[in-house]
Amino acid sequence: MGSTLTVLITLFVVGLVPLAPTEPVLVGMGVFAASGHLPLAAVIATAAVACTLSDHFLYAVGRVAGAPALRKLDKRPSITAAHDWLSSRVTRWGAPVLVVGRWLPAGGTIGALLTGTLRWRLVRFTPASVIGCALWSTYVALIGYLGGALTGQPVAGLLVSLAVAAVLGIAGSVVVKRSHRARLAKAAARTLDEEPLVA
Repeated sequence: MGSTLTVLITLFVVGLVPLAPTEPVLVGMGVFAASGHLPLAAVIATAAVACTLSDHFLYAVGRVAGAPALRKLDKRPSITAAHDWLSSRVTRWGAPVLVVGRWLPAGGTIGALLTGTLRWRLVRFTPASVIGCALWSTYVALIGYLGGALTGQPVAGLLVSLAVAAVLGIAGSVVVKRSHRARLAKAAARTLDEEPLVA
């Protein structure tokens, strides 16, 4: 009981810290759940609660600091592309985009900061955060759980599960980056079309 509580507290702390490596830790917890060392439901619930609290902290930062807080994250192409993807869709589609965005690189962090910057009301932001965190935590924990269950060995299960999570993450990142490049190309083409001809 004591070791289980310690492991769950560790997961909670990792999930609470923005940009901490929550996904690999949660995958590992899912693997251990498959071996019977942890209750899967407790793993999912702990991660979901921690991520939701982290979202609300970031939302508050977005409301106070605004756009500068978002610009500090735009240092990696994958994060810039995710920011662009969310920014171009969240105003039009609202909460569902915030939920889907959690699967993008740093998507949860960017989404929470962005909606705080846009000054969403909590009654709109909180349900999207809760649903997104619950679905994402379930998805990631199940990757680890299934990997552990299929291999029957914690180490092999962890390696397989992390590989699957990495492949899925890379695939999503590639799609978002292509979308970002396409938007930049269209914007550049429009700029060229609008430039006056020099006589």
